[in-house]
This record gives sequence, C-alpha cells and structure tokens, in this order.
Amino acid sequence: MTGYGKAEKKLDNKRLVVEIKSLNSKQMDMSVRLSPQFRGQELTVRSLLGKQLERGKIDVAIYTEELTEQASSSAFTPVNRAAYLFHSAELRELCPELSDAERAMIVLRMPDVVKADEPQPVSDEEWQVVEQAIQEAVEHFVAFRTQEGAALEAMFTEKLDAISALLAEVEPYEQGRVAKIRQHLLQNLDKLAEDTRKQVDSNRLEQELIYYLEKLDITEEKVRLTNHIKYFRETMNGVESQKSKVESGIGKKLGFIAQEMGREINTLGSKSNQSEMQIIVVKMKDLLEQIKEQVLNVL
Repeated sequence: MTGYGKAEKKLDNKRLVVEIKSLNSKQMDMSVRLSPQFRGQELTVRSLLGKQLERGKIDVAIYTEELTEQASSSAFTPVNRAAYLFHSAELRELCPELSDAERAMIVLRMPDVVKADEPQPVSDEEWQVVEQAIQEAVEHFVAFRTQEGAALEAMFTEKLDAISALLAEVEPYEQGRVAKIRQHLLQNLDKLAEDTRKQVDSNRLEQELIYYLEKLDITEEKVRLTNHIKYFRETMNGVESQKSKVESGIGKKLGFIAQEMGREINTLGSKSNQSEMQIIVVKMKDLLEQIKEQVLNVL
C-alpha cells in the first residue's frame, strides 16, 4: 500500500502542485492539506481519491507556488498601516521606556495588524485544472503501487518456492521415522522385567503402536500446507479479474491464507520428534514471517 504520486499544472500565474503519499494501514485513513483557496473543496477531494485509493494511511497536499523567484505583491500578507500606527502610538504612551524596535515587535504580533485577505474561491475553470492535476497524481500513484506490487509478487513467489522445497525435504526423514519410533518403543519394552514382558499382549501392543504412530503422522498437514501454498499463488496471480480482486480485498485474503499456513507449519513442528525435521520447520516459519510482514503492503 505504500505509494507516491505527484502532478504539476499551471494555474493563472502560479504552479499548482498535487502530492499523494501512502503508508500501510488496515483502513482508509486520509489526511488532506489544502491551500486556503481550495479548502471549500475538501469533501470533493476526499470523494475523488477515496474511490480510487482503496485503503492505506494517505497524505494528500494541494498547494500553489509562485512561478518566478520575484513573487507578486499579492503573494504576501499585507500590513494594516492604520492599525499599526494606532497601536504604536498607544504603546508609546503607555510604555515610553520601550525602544522603537521592541515596540514594533509587540505591535506586529497583534492580530489586526497583520491579517491576510480572505482567499477568493476558485472558479469552475480553475477547479477543472485542479481535478486534472489530481487525476494525474493518482495515475502516477497507482503506477508506483503497481511497480511495488510486481516486486512483492516476485518476493512471495521466491518464499513460497522455498517453503515447498523445505516441505519436500521432510519426506526422507518421514520414511524412516515410523521404523525408528517402533524400534525405540520395543527397546524400552525389552528393558522391562521378563515376567512383565510375558504379560504384554502382542496384538494389543500392535494396536497401541498404530494409534501412537497415527498421532504423529504428518500426511494431512503436508497436504493442507501444499493446498494453502497453491491457493496463495492463485490468489496472488489473479485468478479473478483485477476489478474483483480490489473488491474482495486481496491483501486481507492473502493474510488469512498465510495464517492457515502458519497453523499447519506449527502442527508439523509439534509432531516432529527429530531434530532434522524441527530445523526444517524453523526455516519454514522464518520464511512465512517474511511473507506475513510484506502481505501488509498488499491492498
């Protein structure tokens, strides 16, 4: 959701600047800063941008700048000479000990001495120029987001490929895992006294072994994790149309899928009774955390 877009237009004898910046946010959080002559159009600006930017912490600035270094007199706030002379005379009489410089500093701080004229509202023709600048800024902003999205897609693909490769590395350890667990249980049984071993029902022992091994079986977790990875890829690559992706909130959906992937990886780790498998699970968790961090950047 991070992005930046800027557009400039000539408006009368000034340069009109529109800037749009965005950071991550779960909801739409828009801050709009306008020059005085545009403040009456704040709701219009929010409506124009809200339809296209979806969500994020968005900062919008629309302002004007002088085209030349030597600005016209209208660009400055005038001094009310009558008010200045009146307050200066009053202050000279009340506080004769003040110097001219001290008196001038006090008088200039008085609200009616330096007061800007009320800004003139923009005309319909001028507002059309502003709307064009806003639209150009939005286009640049969306292009920036698209570029960032392509980089994120490449990163997600790389991390998902790595998780899939690690999942494949589990299989060799899984094949010898059942035999190792069975051998370990039988060795413990051999340590019992001879009378106790004779009392053990072999059929019952086999049933308990099967039950115990089923509890440690990770086939379901592997299948579900593989399916989640596939669904993440399909959602990311746009099985739906671009319009439906925006409406459904693809970023939130990817976040939910990543959570489900995390559950399967955690269960895989809890059932692992080999250090080699646990190391693989830790690597998978690290890759998934990197995905979760960047999913926040997706709309």
